[in-house]
Amino acid sequence: MTTPWRTFLRQNWTRILGAIGLVVFVSFAYAHNPRITEAVLASSLRQSIPLILGALCGLIGERSGIINIGIEGQMLMAAFISFLVNVKTGSLILATLAGMLTGALMGFALAFMSVTLRIDQIIGGTVLNMIAFGLTGYFYQVGLVTKGKFTPIPIPLLSEIPVIGPVFFQNPPLTYIALLLIFVVQFFLYHTRWGLRTRAVGEHPRAADTLGINVYWVRYMNVTMAGSLAGLAGAYLTLEAVGSFERMMTNGQGFVALAVMIFGKWNPITAWGAALLFGFAIALQTQLQFMGVRQIPHQFIGMLPYLLTIIVLAGVGGRTRPPAAVGQPYVKEG
Repeated sequence: MTTPWRTFLRQNWTRILGAIGLVVFVSFAYAHNPRITEAVLASSLRQSIPLILGALCGLIGERSGIINIGIEGQMLMAAFISFLVNVKTGSLILATLAGMLTGALMGFALAFMSVTLRIDQIIGGTVLNMIAFGLTGYFYQVGLVTKGKFTPIPIPLLSEIPVIGPVFFQNPPLTYIALLLIFVVQFFLYHTRWGLRTRAVGEHPRAADTLGINVYWVRYMNVTMAGSLAGLAGAYLTLEAVGSFERMMTNGQGFVALAVMIFGKWNPITAWGAALLFGFAIALQTQLQFMGVRQIPHQFIGMLPYLLTIIVLAGVGGRTRPPAAVGQPYVKEG
């Protein structure tokens, strides 16, 4: 008889070995240079935030049966709108809400193309990306600057814990919100009626329809709501991570978020672990370039995060099982 623990170990042994190897590596690095190690770990968390928010966006959509290739465009457009609103109003809160609304509207557009028009969902997401790339590049004006950005808010006592404190408990508010959303989505996806209906629609929409679930409504609602998470990721880039906007500033993070979602098996908690791994690769690349490592060509160092993406998709992607009805338009009988 196979126990749940044995099943879990058999299905996730590569992730477990990777986590153990990463912990050992970080432990040796911390013993050698605590200051640099803390800086790299803190940077890893910051780099993982837009990835996990984008992964949550894609996860909710695909759990509903809708593929979202347009996460990159949603993040970029939201970053641009957040930037403009902050420049015009000086309000970080209004700018964040504007970014989330932008992502939600683009999510609604994707739902309309996928559910109502029933066009190919890959093409629909590509359309969103092309629109975002074109509009942000055309309307961006050089010389505009944001009126401030979110600053770190240390949590008393917890922020003083060695290693963990500076990494997890000395961050700006959007980082805390993103970390909280991981556990909120995990709970709602697996322990609420909404989560059950979402998973039912993504696995077998016709069966869900016979039970009285409005498949069209669930897909519209989830893809639109998930778009606000991609919008929050874009707002994070402009208002917290960078403090300004540049053309194509997302730099492929929306596509990497899809790899994070697949590596995490469409589960928020494991997707966060994957996002941290990718964030660590990006932070390590930055630190190596900052230290001026001359033994390794800088082109090789710069491609580390993308090389990791290819390895993950090639080695893990084929062994994961997406929701059964993902990418399939649903047509109600009768």
